[in-house]
Order: sequence, then structure tokens, then C-alpha cells
Amino acid sequence: MHSYFKFLKNVYFFKELSDDEIEIIRNVCHEKEYNAKDIIFREGALADKFYIILNGAVEVWKDYDKEYRDLLAVHKKGKLFGEMSLIDELPRSATLVARTAVKLLYINRDDFHRIITENSSIALSVMRSVSLMVRMSNKTFVEGLRQRNEELERAYKELKAAQEELLKAERLSALGKFASLILHDIRNPLSILRGYAEMIVLRNEDREKVIKNAENIIREADRLNGMVNELLDFSRGDIRLNISIVDLEQFVRSVMDSIKDKFISCGIKLRTRIEYRGPVLLDRERLFRVFINLADNARKAMPAGGDFSIIVQKKNSILSFKISDTGIGIPDDLREKIFEPFFSLSKEGGTGLGMAIVKSIVEAHDGHIHVGSAKGQGTTFHIEIPIIS
Repeated sequence: MHSYFKFLKNVYFFKELSDDEIEIIRNVCHEKEYNAKDIIFREGALADKFYIILNGAVEVWKDYDKEYRDLLAVHKKGKLFGEMSLIDELPRSATLVARTAVKLLYINRDDFHRIITENSSIALSVMRSVSLMVRMSNKTFVEGLRQRNEELERAYKELKAAQEELLKAERLSALGKFASLILHDIRNPLSILRGYAEMIVLRNEDREKVIKNAENIIREADRLNGMVNELLDFSRGDIRLNISIVDLEQFVRSVMDSIKDKFISCGIKLRTRIEYRGPVLLDRERLFRVFINLADNARKAMPAGGDFSIIVQKKNSILSFKISDTGIGIPDDLREKIFEPFFSLSKEGGTGLGMAIVKSIVEAHDGHIHVGSAKGQGTTFHIEIPIIS
């Protein structure tokens, strides 16, 4: 057998042994070669020998046969592997694969156990070497953990900075979109206001025309004020309710009175069914805006006329409203988007915040709103609000 005496003398596992003890080790060594990619042993296999690398390199893999495997280490000349399984007599804890063509020395388990049983100095040297190896492994683990923590902290800081930049960009983008909507939608009622005012100046002798134009100015001013209120509520992010006693019959009547002229002129019939009249505690002004928004959307959905109805009911301690139209309906793929800010199905303009504000107002009352709709068969909004006792 080729003499491996000098080689074994320099292996850390045997560095404290005498020449005679090295010779005992040399006499039980065997040589074996593997090609690149060959598997030397698999994780979970029975440990029957340990190895020393004469030349080449081997890879240590965890979960080698699984999708998410991990390369733990690469061992080169003079490195031992597989010795722990011989000492603790447990199955292999990793898979060893030849990275390159590799030549190994190996010692069988029975020879290893016999040597350390018969030679206490060799056993003590092995124990010290294993202890040193464990210490070095722990040191490497701690240093690796510290390095990973530093990398994670650095990555976190970079991610946080990137997130702040992204949020800033999103805020600027939202601000730009918001400003564009505001400028576009405020310009329209302002132009209308100016037009009616000019007509009053030009035809001030016709009292009937003056009154009509003044009423149009009031209506557009109210519309502009509603838009401003929507923008204010949206910008605040939350809604503080101004609760008061509301007579539901009178409330529904005021909603209908507010919309009837425009609806009748569009060929839309108005219907109400009030099965519960209250009184109840609500934010009247904001709930009125909810109904006006829903009614206005219903009008736009019935360009050829139709029916619009409001039903008021009480179910146990829940106040229920059904606001229905017989219009064109909402497509299935868009139904979930109607409560999103800046989303609008209307071609008549608007802030795109109306339905988002509607939902916010209902939820501020601890209520819920959902929509049922079918293409060509109309839409019904269901609002349920707990009755405050």
C-alpha cells in the first residue's frame, strides 16, 4: 500500500498523535476514487466509514434530492468528513457529492472503533479534535449569523429607504391625479355658473329668466359644494359624524323632492315604500349625500327613462334601505371596483370619489353596503345600519 504517513501527519484530526500511532492509522486506510458529480453517500444512510480527501473537492448538501436543497460547504485536500456519524452512530446528516474528480482515503467503522478502543491516546486525540472542530463550527456559525444579521439590517434600511421613495412617488402620483380631477371637475360647474350669471346680466329685464338662471346657479353651486365636501371627507381619511334625530319619512321625501325635477324630465318614475318611519339617530347631512349620489348614478344609468325606488324597512335592530333602478346595470367584472377611489362608470365627469365616500359614510355609521346588479336589468344598493337605541 502506498505510504500516506506524511499526509496523515498533517491532518488536523491526527496532529497530536505519535509516529507509531500515525502508523496504526495508516495501516487501516483504503483508497477510493470518484468522478465529478458522483454521490459518495446520501443523507440518512448508514455510517460505515469516514473519509479524508487526498485531492479534489467534495460538496456537502442538505436535502439534496428535494426542490429547495442547500449547499452547506465545500471540502478540499486534507479535510475529513463523515467522522461524526461514526462517533455518535447516527445516520448521515448530509449528502456528499464529488465536485471534481476526487481521490479519498477511508477508514471502516469497525477498524475505527477498534483503534480508539485499544489506544486511549488516539481516542483522547480524536475527542480533542472533535471538540476543536465543534468549537470552530460554532465560531463559524456565530460569525455567519452575525454577518447575516448585518446584511439583513443593511437590506432592511435599503428596503425602508426604497419604500419611502416609492410612497413619496405614489403620493405625488396620487396628488397629480387628484389635482387633475379637481381642476377638470371644478372647471365645469364654474363655467356653468359664469354662463348663467352672464345670461342674467344680458337679460335682466326678463324676471322669469332671471329667476330660472338664478335657480340654476344655486343648483350648480350646491353641486360644487357637494364635490368640495367629497374631497374634504376623502382627504381627512375618516368621517366624524354629526348625529341627530331623523324622521325617515321626511328624510326620504326631501331626497325625492331634491331629485324629482331632473328625474321626471328624464322620463324616470319615482317610487317610495316606507315601512319604518323612525325616528332614528343618524348624520342626516351625510346620509342625504349618500342618497343623492346613489340617485344621481341611477339617473345616469337610465338614459331612456325607467323606475327609481327607495324602500325603508326595519329588521330586528337593523335599519335597511334598498335603492333601486331599472337601468343598464353594472358589469360583473366592474361591480367590485365601484367603491374604489377615482373609479367611475359615468361619462359625465365627477371626482370618482362619490361611491368611495358613500361606503365611508355608511361604514362610519357601523353599517354595510353591497350592490346587486345584472346587465340590462338594473341595480339595487342595500344599506344596513344598526339602530342606535
